[in-house]
Amino acid sequence: MSLFGKLFGGGGGKGGKAPTPQEAIQKLRETEEMLAKKQDFLEKKIDTELMTAKKNGTKNKRAALQALKRKKRYEKQLAQIDGTLSTIEFQREALENANTNTEVLKNMGYAAKAMKAAHENMDIDKVDDLMADITEQQEVAQEISDVISRPIGFGDEFDEDELMAELEELEQEELDKNLLEIQGTQDVPLPSVPSTSLPSRPAKKKEEDEDDMADLEAWAAI
Repeated sequence: MSLFGKLFGGGGGKGGKAPTPQEAIQKLRETEEMLAKKQDFLEKKIDTELMTAKKNGTKNKRAALQALKRKKRYEKQLAQIDGTLSTIEFQREALENANTNTEVLKNMGYAAKAMKAAHENMDIDKVDDLMADITEQQEVAQEISDVISRPIGFGDEFDEDELMAELEELEQEELDKNLLEIQGTQDVPLPSVPSTSLPSRPAKKKEEDEDDMADLEAWAAI
């Protein structure tokens, strides 16, 4: 009989129903709790026997030795329980991982079935034909948009080269006109210098000035 069967009382018969992972995990946890309580009990017994040995160490050596022997037995049992707990913990973790993997695989199986059902009515050839139709209709829609957005009757009937030549001709005419205007300003005659002399100062005014100068000289001589 396997360790699993010994722990959970399995008879090992062909007709026996194996426990579920959840049931086995629960049983292992209960066993861990039981062994933990046993550990606490043994630790208290060890402390008690140690106190007894110390108490009778000098008074009653025989009682002290018996207490130490019992302490050793309890320590041996405690060590065995520690090893058993380690084994049970390892087995419980393995079962938990196996249970997790089982649930993951189960959910993945459900997802695979759902995907299969979703694709059941789909044919790859039909999908290809549908995508080809969609692509074709998109191209038609683009061509229609291009035709609608194209200007009608504006610019298509004119030659771009002819328009550029006409523009250059107009620019040349304007340039020639400006040059003619500049040359015209150079031919305008300037005013001539007058050949006659300026009119002389009136004689009477000159005589008055000479009289004033004579008076001034006479006044200075006094």
